[in-house]
Amino acid sequence: MNEAFVSLVDYVQGNWPELLWIVTAAGAASYIAGRRARSRWRKRDFLDRLNVTLTSIDDGTMRIRTILEMDCEEIFLNASAAKAIVDLARRTSEDDPLLPIPKEDCWQYLNAVLNEVSERFAVGHIKRDLGLSVERGEYVLCLTCERAGPVRTQKVRGMLVRKSLLTALPSEEPRYESPSHSTRWTTLHKMADQYAKTPYRFLDVEICL
Repeated sequence: MNEAFVSLVDYVQGNWPELLWIVTAAGAASYIAGRRARSRWRKRDFLDRLNVTLTSIDDGTMRIRTILEMDCEEIFLNASAAKAIVDLARRTSEDDPLLPIPKEDCWQYLNAVLNEVSERFAVGHIKRDLGLSVERGEYVLCLTCERAGPVRTQKVRGMLVRKSLLTALPSEEPRYESPSHSTRWTTLHKMADQYAKTPYRFLDVEICL
């Protein structure tokens, strides 16, 4: 034990500049990371998270429900692709909440999100393949980052909406479960407009249960 302690003391005495630099660098990195985390919390900025939500209108009331939420890197499996999505999210505006993904890249990004969604409903597709009774629905998926209205948190959002709803939105504004949901009504109209004009920004999705 004494020999080990002496060896440790000798090592520290002979390498203290390097050890001091390592401790200082680690402390500085931890401090900076903490500041960034606190700043993001105050600003409600979580653009490195991707939240897929189902938006529906039932009996005149808009309902927004989370299907999944993951880090962008977990979905796109590539740090560069995840960073690109975050950068695109920062370029959205009140007038256009859809991520301005280049046309040639849209399918690749949307398909990565679709894979995560499909995994959660895989049983339904197996049941259908086996000839069992299932309920089938056609949905539309796109990537947004809402900026307008009382949005509480900034996240990349995969919008999942029944196709029949998006292509025929009701003329009357729905009731909201929360006042902040009024932004989604505006987003749905923007999505409907872009679905007609730039359909490549969307993926059609079939879900079976």
